[in-house]
Amino acid sequence: MSSPKRPHLLYVAWGFPPSRGAGVYRALATANAFVEAGWKVTVLTATREVFEYQTGTDIELELKVDPRLNIVRAPFSWVRGEPDLAKWSRMRITSNLLWSFARAKSDRLAFPEPVYGGWKHALLKETDRIHKDDPVDLVIGTANPNVDFVPGWHLHKTAGVPYVMDYRDTWHLNVYTDTFVGSRFSRSARLEKKLLRSAAEVWFVNAPIRDWHAKTYPEGSERFHVVANAFDPDFAQAFAGISKPSRSPADGLVFGYLGTIYGPMPLRESLEGWRIARSRSELVRNSRFEIHGRLGHYAEPDPAILALLEEYAGDGVSYEGPVSKTAVADRYKSFDALMLILGRSKYVTSGKVFEYAASGLPIASLHHPETACTSILSGHQDWFPVPDLAPDSIAETILKTAQRAMVMTPGDYSRNQAWADHLSRDKQLQPRIGHLTELVAEANRG
Repeated sequence: MSSPKRPHLLYVAWGFPPSRGAGVYRALATANAFVEAGWKVTVLTATREVFEYQTGTDIELELKVDPRLNIVRAPFSWVRGEPDLAKWSRMRITSNLLWSFARAKSDRLAFPEPVYGGWKHALLKETDRIHKDDPVDLVIGTANPNVDFVPGWHLHKTAGVPYVMDYRDTWHLNVYTDTFVGSRFSRSARLEKKLLRSAAEVWFVNAPIRDWHAKTYPEGSERFHVVANAFDPDFAQAFAGISKPSRSPADGLVFGYLGTIYGPMPLRESLEGWRIARSRSELVRNSRFEIHGRLGHYAEPDPAILALLEEYAGDGVSYEGPVSKTAVADRYKSFDALMLILGRSKYVTSGKVFEYAASGLPIASLHHPETACTSILSGHQDWFPVPDLAPDSIAETILKTAQRAMVMTPGDYSRNQAWADHLSRDKQLQPRIGHLTELVAEANRG
């Protein structure tokens, strides 16, 4: 007897390795998890050149891609810049400003989303070809960009294929102002409502965001689920049995931040708090604060952020650049304590909070208490949140974290790692994969 046909998942993610964008880790982990669960997975993503020329790449991250994945790259032309002038049209050569205006209008006509809307045509062309060659049983689109949701909706309308909307970000919720983006009667708002109503499942990264959408779009909200960003199990395994050498205050410590710095983050307040802490403690004065990751969303560091960091270079602050996903665990192990800097929002958790927890290291939370990651870290025994964002309060939290880091034992790290186990990726994804596997199997039996 022949073995039963594996269900076929079409996974749509604009950013996939070698992209180094923040959302790529969730996309990679989800696609790999479905393959591991016995699915055939086709990933529909953008071309490599987009990442090489525009957002930057992490070539080492491709080593994490399961070789059983079928990667299809739909051509994407980014209005932000085409490095090859030979590819510019006559109109663009004549007037780049006029061309950009016409291109933006065209993109929005295709799909109501700036920059990415025009990708809809290439996505649908590839979607139809993929489905014709090997019928798709399920589509998952992960956003942003929100145009990633279009292939699922298209196959649902034309072939009855169920689809999942995975909100790595939000479409019409401004997570920092808690307001609706644009008009509730806009084309994009009406489209989001329509897509949510037809989705087999909708995933959100935390409960506050899910609850906002359930209140805003109540029809079908029983299909809304929380699938947190989480950490990968092999990441946690890298920290088993860690210990730190005994030190004196004269030796100092290494404080680390690892992640993207962007938007309304209290970076200056954190750096000023660090400077104050150094003035009050020999231990912190002899310590370093290393910042690893991206400054802004593009390949080149944001010059304003870079200038701010350089202001504090004399205070033991250094910017060390991006870190490959494959080297992240080793980088964490070089730290004695972690700085968690985030913008204020009851909707923002950030992916790094899960890795911070998995490391077992002490954490100084340099963000407003209202931020959503507060609920994630509550219960961590070596977590030190600030009461407010005054530099003096931040300094006191850094001092407490430094004192604790000096006396941490292997048993303390192990206890924290065991506490964080519930935040692992498999604990988040497996219930959803199991349910969707049964949903597709039932549809095929019918």
